[in-house]
Amino acid sequence: MLIIKNRPYKEIVSANFQSNLDSSILFVINKIKRVSICFIFLFISQSVLSQQDNTKNDSVNLAILQDFNKKLDLIEKQHIVDSIKKASLETQLLSLKTTDNLKKEELLKQLNDLNKSDSIRIANKKREINSLRHSVKGYPVTGFFNDTLFVIYNKLGSFSAKDRAVAIRARISKLADEFGFNAKSIEIIETETTLDIVKGESIIMSVSENDAIWNNTTKSDLAKQYKTIITDAIIKYKQETGFSTLAKEIGLALLVIFIIFFLIKYIKKLFHWFESKIINEENHRIKGIKIRNFTLFDAHQQVNALLTVNTFLKWVFIAIIIYTALPILFGIFPWTKDFAGILFGYILNPVKKIALGFWNYLPNLITTLVIILVFRYVLKGINFLKNEIQKGNLEIPGFYADWANPTYQIIRILVFAFMIVVIYPLLPGSQSEAFKGVSVFLGFLFTFGSAGSLSNIIAGLILTYMRLFKIGDRVKIGEVTGDVIEKSLLVTRIRTIKNEIISIPNSTVMNSHTINYSSDAPEKGLIIHSTVTIGYDVPWKTMHEALIEAASKTNLVLPEPKPFVLQTSLDDFYVSYEINAYIKEPNKQAVIYSDLHQNIQDICNERGIEIMSPHYRAARDGSQTTIPENYLDKNYKAPPFNFKINKEE
Repeated sequence: MLIIKNRPYKEIVSANFQSNLDSSILFVINKIKRVSICFIFLFISQSVLSQQDNTKNDSVNLAILQDFNKKLDLIEKQHIVDSIKKASLETQLLSLKTTDNLKKEELLKQLNDLNKSDSIRIANKKREINSLRHSVKGYPVTGFFNDTLFVIYNKLGSFSAKDRAVAIRARISKLADEFGFNAKSIEIIETETTLDIVKGESIIMSVSENDAIWNNTTKSDLAKQYKTIITDAIIKYKQETGFSTLAKEIGLALLVIFIIFFLIKYIKKLFHWFESKIINEENHRIKGIKIRNFTLFDAHQQVNALLTVNTFLKWVFIAIIIYTALPILFGIFPWTKDFAGILFGYILNPVKKIALGFWNYLPNLITTLVIILVFRYVLKGINFLKNEIQKGNLEIPGFYADWANPTYQIIRILVFAFMIVVIYPLLPGSQSEAFKGVSVFLGFLFTFGSAGSLSNIIAGLILTYMRLFKIGDRVKIGEVTGDVIEKSLLVTRIRTIKNEIISIPNSTVMNSHTINYSSDAPEKGLIIHSTVTIGYDVPWKTMHEALIEAASKTNLVLPEPKPFVLQTSLDDFYVSYEINAYIKEPNKQAVIYSDLHQNIQDICNERGIEIMSPHYRAARDGSQTTIPENYLDKNYKAPPFNFKINKEE
């Protein structure tokens, strides 16, 4: 059994464990007291989040350290074997006689080999430790104000690096609670494998060879350094938590609170004065805002808007004062000094990130602006060609002028799409998974949400290049007749003769038959036609002359080519006569037809032709004529009924 300072090693470990347990309990109690004084409840949520992140990092760190400790255990086992062998050789060397030189040389050689092996062992340790410096996180030994005193990287005996850090922190905290602490009472005592920093009979911490290698120094220098750090931390804590210091800090905090109270009070008075001035100036200096003949705000609305801005600014100033005062208050007490940096960090860190992000994105931003500028002038050039084609100044064989605008719209969409493809990699966050996910989601919505719209757009493009009709044409689409007033990618709008605006989806136009009354009317003329049924008692030549005369008297009917009549059918009771006439005003068909029908009635009445439609029996005896009275002779009388009686019967 190893004997350290005349005490069994197991006994020391057991005593240290019990001491560490008591120290940990005292440490937790004292910590709770200090935290309650320093308003730590303001930052509970942040501490919980940090603790969760630290737990994850500790798990990874623990796995790396466990693998590293296994390697060190193998090296240490060999070191123990070599130490026992070395001690045996030294004992044998001391027991040799002065005349036994050969045996002495052999033992010295073996000792030298062991020393070389020890150097190799230390070199292997350094190599293993250096390989882990950038991947392993040490466990900090924190001071009294959450400041890091030093960092523990390796285990010692049964204590892991984390357990050592916690135990050392508890022991330091216990020393700070001692009344009349003397820095000279802390000493460094050398043992077989470590240097112990002790206070009386209590071990504060032990410095091993591995600790020294982790810190690139020797055990002696590291122990002195740790002793100085611990002593200074305790002395500083004593000074900053003394009664006189706390009294000054509390007085200063009250002064700051007093100043904040008066600043907020007078800021409220100042903005209340602004509020009364704004209300008093209504309809005087504040008369509303007008843009030409449009009233953007009347006086009352402008006053309400200014009062809202005044209230908003008041609370902004109050928030700024409070937010600025809180770090000052936290900075007064040593336990809460870190909170000042945290509070300022909530604003400064985002601002810093935004500024750095903008600065780093500046080259891409300039490139993006240049690309947009180039594409803008490309579109201007294409727009110039479009206007020249529309005006007829530029003619392209096989390309009609009314194709210019829709073709330009298609090219513009393609140019914009190509510009987006070029700019996309330059956008901030374009390579992030969130950005890609949003892009895919928008594409999904566009694909499935615009299925019907896409069919209308494609139909609209086809209609444009088919040139079925143009704006202003009189058309008939399905059962709808009217003038085309708008052609878009989605719908075609028609105004009927009753001034009804009817929107027809382009896909419906494609699936319906379309009649265009205006396409050939200016050159060849449009033939209007109307059918009249007349009894067989009227000669057809007379009827032809009457219908042609009626058409010739109709306004907007062309004299050349001349109107003509077609006999379309010979029915049981009448003959169907169709009058045909040429016009060049297809948009006025309703008026022309109305005039034509009036003239047919007048001419037929003037010529004594009865329009027997739909059915009149040709039994005229005793029946009044159907011709209006103003067209009849003044002496006209209805014919009497004729009866023939056969006397023989």
